[in-house]
Amino acid sequence: MSSALTAVDARRVTSAALVSLRESLPDGDVIRVVAAGKAAVGMARAIDDVLGARCAAGVMTATASTDVPGWQVIGGTHPRPSEASARAGRAALALADATRRDGGLLIVCLSGGASAMLAVPADGLTIDDKAATTAALLRAGLDIGAINVVRRHLSAIKGGQLAARAGRTVTLAISDVCTPVEDDPAVIGSGPTAGDPSSFGDALAVVTRAGLLETIPAAARHHLEAGARGERPGPVPPDDPRLQRAAYWLIGSRREAMRAAADTATHLGYATHVIAEPTVGPAHVAGTTLIGRAVAMADRRPACLIASGETTVDVRGPGRGGRNQELALAAIADVAAVGPAALASVGTDGVDGPTDAAGAFVTADMFARLGQDAATRVSTALADNDSLPILDELGAIVRTGPTGTNVGDLQVLLLA
Repeated sequence: MSSALTAVDARRVTSAALVSLRESLPDGDVIRVVAAGKAAVGMARAIDDVLGARCAAGVMTATASTDVPGWQVIGGTHPRPSEASARAGRAALALADATRRDGGLLIVCLSGGASAMLAVPADGLTIDDKAATTAALLRAGLDIGAINVVRRHLSAIKGGQLAARAGRTVTLAISDVCTPVEDDPAVIGSGPTAGDPSSFGDALAVVTRAGLLETIPAAARHHLEAGARGERPGPVPPDDPRLQRAAYWLIGSRREAMRAAADTATHLGYATHVIAEPTVGPAHVAGTTLIGRAVAMADRRPACLIASGETTVDVRGPGRGGRNQELALAAIADVAAVGPAALASVGTDGVDGPTDAAGAFVTADMFARLGQDAATRVSTALADNDSLPILDELGAIVRTGPTGTNVGDLQVLLLA
């Protein structure tokens, strides 16, 4: 896991991109910077490393508490936006307006979590309306692509609106997006600098299909309905002339993390296979599916199967856990069946749901250690979304703390 995290270290990948960008910037350009998301601190430090005094102003919002000299730092919240998120969003829009006024350049550094940390409600909505809508979408277990369609249509900054205000932008993005279109600029951070191909009707359809039309705040529902009737301004379409000077660079993703993990496994003598398609769908199914795919490698032991993506959890119970912990616990009996084996599923941001865990690492002996009623204990924990206590009892919890990057979740299955 450490080699994978090193490969997508925010400061490292941003510095490499900025060295290339610096060569193309005229000396007279006035540069302003917005950095938002779980990798914002490392990305901001890279800006200082490479561009230094050339930057006239910088706004940063991240979940990590830090002080970066010369930057306006606003503590962000995730996964629900807050008033701090709105302050950060308004500060970013102010930099965009100054960029257009002076004819300069706005560099926008985006990473996973930016959707919640950089939020300006559309006219007529409050940040509480947005937060409650986001919470309802998350509880419904929708994938990030669907959630961000709705977020963009409740926002005054997402869906290309930041870039449209700035006039000239360069976006550096570290992606945690794997569905429905991998590394889609419209989805990373809800696309504040990317044109939005979706419509108010699409956003309304997401809410309706999820059965949330009467659950989300009335103001949010009325805004989407009015937008679908053409009565509200919304995100900027991809072909809008205001986005002609909006450049977009993808500088890090789950694929770099998997490639580094695979290189390490191969060096250690494992027959290694990387699954290109993302790990998605219900977390309680995904681990078993991965083990099923590894059966074909059983005669090549020691073997290593590497995957990544982002699963979903339908929250039904009051327990403690996250999607990575749920994936690992649901697969614990299957790991025992193919043993000797071990399965790790970890969030590259170091955070797995509303817990202090990054994920879990289960081994072939753990199922038996749960006793004669192991199957019942596991099924009960999964039904209550309560994976953390039972995994903690087994010593299977992985705790890293925030890593300062985010390219989704990484799974590694070892067959000894």
